Amino acid sequence: MIFKVLVLIAIICLASATESDVLVFTDDDFSSSINEHDTVLVMFYAPWCGHCKKLKPEFEKAAGIVKVNDPPIMFAKVDCTDAGKETCNQFGVAGYPTLKIFKNGEVNKEYGGPRDADGIVKYMKSQVGPSSKELSSKGVHKDFLGKPEVGVVGYFEGDSSLKNTFFKLADKLREKVRFGHVLDKDTLEEAAYKDNIVLYRPKHLHNKFEPDFVVYDGEANKDDLEKWINSNFHGLVGHRTRDAAQDFKNPLIVAYYGVDYTRNPKGTNYWRNRILKVAKGFADDFNFAVSAKDDFQHELNEFGYDYVPGDKPVIFGRNADAQKFVMKDEFSIENFEKFLNELKDGKLEPYMKSEPIPEDNSAPVKIAVAKNFDEIVTDNGKDTLIEFYAPWCGHCKKLAPVFDELGEKMAGEDVAIVKMDASNNDVPAPYEVRGFPTLYWAPKDDKAHPLKYDGGRDLDDFIKYIAQHTTSELKGYDRKGKAKKEEL
Repeated sequence: MIFKVLVLIAIICLASATESDVLVFTDDDFSSSINEHDTVLVMFYAPWCGHCKKLKPEFEKAAGIVKVNDPPIMFAKVDCTDAGKETCNQFGVAGYPTLKIFKNGEVNKEYGGPRDADGIVKYMKSQVGPSSKELSSKGVHKDFLGKPEVGVVGYFEGDSSLKNTFFKLADKLREKVRFGHVLDKDTLEEAAYKDNIVLYRPKHLHNKFEPDFVVYDGEANKDDLEKWINSNFHGLVGHRTRDAAQDFKNPLIVAYYGVDYTRNPKGTNYWRNRILKVAKGFADDFNFAVSAKDDFQHELNEFGYDYVPGDKPVIFGRNADAQKFVMKDEFSIENFEKFLNELKDGKLEPYMKSEPIPEDNSAPVKIAVAKNFDEIVTDNGKDTLIEFYAPWCGHCKKLAPVFDELGEKMAGEDVAIVKMDASNNDVPAPYEVRGFPTLYWAPKDDKAHPLKYDGGRDLDDFIKYIAQHTTSELKGYDRKGKAKKEEL
């Protein structure tokens, strides 16, 4: 019993210590308190906000890490529904949570980084101090290289054009890349680099298929140096996280499995090494990555997988045209190599997420699915208004009867009214759907360049738009959308 009480007290103390790392500012003390710290990340929040509740533990965890940073970074929060209303209004807070970086008491910038603790820490560390850390001794140099992230180090004995280029690029890329530089004579001699730049890969990503570090051999040109860093940053098979997903470009092959370098680095590298072994032979054809399956469930869904059973990776790929491909065989080195060869040679059929083609598509509003999109939209020979919707979308449900009536009004015209469930079908290029409903007007003679419809959602709004934009004048309406009188 006593043991349980002690454990409970320890948990409470730990929680309190974590939460106390975040300062609490109100209208009464914001101006004075913010000025006491060089750099502060402030979260403006509302207690009832779901996104705020999700961010809170990550924010507190990050706060405990960066408060001992050199220089220190403080985290603070302001309750916009209670004692911080005036402060939130003063800084134009319109949604929750809103995060702003303050330096020397003034707003420096909107926070534009990740929302997980590790990502917040990395982003905020890049906001303080010099863009490149001076590695002033052998010990500091060793500690810098021992961190679990990529490091780019410049070794400079004196002034040079390469040194100037290095520092300019460090200022530009400080939010993404960790830079360090060595001027110390003893460290330069130990490292055996002078007027050189070296990219070091973190120890947990070391493998026998590629070097642990890469030495820059280009000119003192900022663009060239940036390209070199970007091309080498993630290595042959990079660890693709949610925050770094945009770094990996098509054609891209991703292995999804239980990637976890914190709790299971050995198991993670067991499968990554097998990916590496095969990827080495296709480095000129594809980019490669490993991703945690739990972090990319939305991508698994895009390839027709509700979940990944077992420990073995599943392999999905996209070619240069963003077409999707699935390795259907169970993962093995032999099956993986076969998949890549067939993909390279153009022997695989792209995967297409699609509902079945409707057996009856005779209603005024035609139904498009991925498998019949070309027939219903691209090659229909008509001007086309298409709605991309989701069945659960409230705005889509409200629009449905209006769209059905529009279909009836356009019956007999050289115009097609089409709808597509974009949550259950792949949306082809050049259409882009980032919210529901999204509507496009596709002229019959230029289907490659559809126009996004941003007009009103009433029946008359649609009719006027169609009447003005249709290739040939409508039979039942003039160009202004007014109904024509029937001839007797």
